[in-house]
Amino acid sequence: MTKVSRFAPASPQSMPPISGVTLSTCAAGIKYTDRTDLLLARFVEGTTVAGVFTRSRCASAPVDWCREHLADGHARALVVNAGNANAFTGQRGADAARVTADIAADVAQCAPNEVFLASTGVIGEPLDPSHFADELRGLAHTQTQDGWADAAAAIMTTDTYPKMASRTVDLGDGVITLNGIAKGSGMIAPDMATMLAFVATDADVPAPLLQKLLSDATGPTFNAITVDSDTSTSDTLIAFATGQSAAAAIENDPTNPRAKVLAGALHDLLHDLALQTEQDGEGITKFVTIHITGAEDKSAADTIARSVANSPLVKTAIAGEDPNWGRIVMAVGKAGEKADRDKLSIRFGDVLVAAEGERHADYREEHGAAVMKHDEIVISVDVGIGRGTATVYTCDLTHDYVSINADYRS
Repeated sequence: MTKVSRFAPASPQSMPPISGVTLSTCAAGIKYTDRTDLLLARFVEGTTVAGVFTRSRCASAPVDWCREHLADGHARALVVNAGNANAFTGQRGADAARVTADIAADVAQCAPNEVFLASTGVIGEPLDPSHFADELRGLAHTQTQDGWADAAAAIMTTDTYPKMASRTVDLGDGVITLNGIAKGSGMIAPDMATMLAFVATDADVPAPLLQKLLSDATGPTFNAITVDSDTSTSDTLIAFATGQSAAAAIENDPTNPRAKVLAGALHDLLHDLALQTEQDGEGITKFVTIHITGAEDKSAADTIARSVANSPLVKTAIAGEDPNWGRIVMAVGKAGEKADRDKLSIRFGDVLVAAEGERHADYREEHGAAVMKHDEIVISVDVGIGRGTATVYTCDLTHDYVSINADYRS
């Protein structure tokens, strides 16, 4: 049995019903045995939709399907399967996506272009929807508004716990609720979102505004995490708004105060889910925050932060609780962005390790080693050039990560 991440929440968040959303799951045997692996969510007529997807040039068939139909702006169903990514599967993959959407459309009594799809698991294995068609049709009879925890569990692959978050906010003329679930543990260096994440709200939000708010919230949340520097073929983040809240419709203007309230709640929800994803990184023993300041601009700061966060040498040093700050210097230097070597400073937590281009006179190895023993570590670097800042979240690289990925397909 897989050991649950030490960073898993002590108890799962309460997930209230979202008016206009029903969910059901089952064990379809797509890859796994003795666990659920198929999710069907249904949405009331008039539900708007927005999404962001992987920038991988080898995107999966479900990603292609969602991109093709996102512009329509409406959704009635979502189908997610775990165990098979339906990626790099050629025409058979596209056909499987279409057949799955057709079955779900029949179940939800809607058009296939109102069905959204996501698949996660092994790349390159054909997905045959005929193997789970009966199970998918059967999910029409087990729909419930209270199935969020089951939904989060059904979409997992190497995750050690289901990832869920909920927020409730007052728009002034009514309360709205947002629920979100996510999955991801390895192949995590999102270039838009995470491997899979889904958000539903009862707010009445026009699709263009929902898309704007979702896209804006992705950068500092899901795009700020990295487990192993590898961007998935299947990264999918979709938001659905049913419009069933008592609150009035939100004007299609991101500067509107009510839109800003929704934007804040959405950002907070996605940030929660993103950190849960990072904290369930495969083989994780340390959760690490990288703060970069003093860069030429935000883009440069982000590049430097990712260079540090993704360095195997930095990550293995952290796994070994070794305060090897020279590896931080290396990672900053290789990033290719401007940095002033003779103004560079490094902190492990509150400990000033290096300043003005050399080890600080008061630094002692035992001080850095004490910080490295913590489960959660903050590494701060000022590169001495300008005012650009960035924060990226990462984890250590352990033997368990290698073991998990060495036999992932078995």
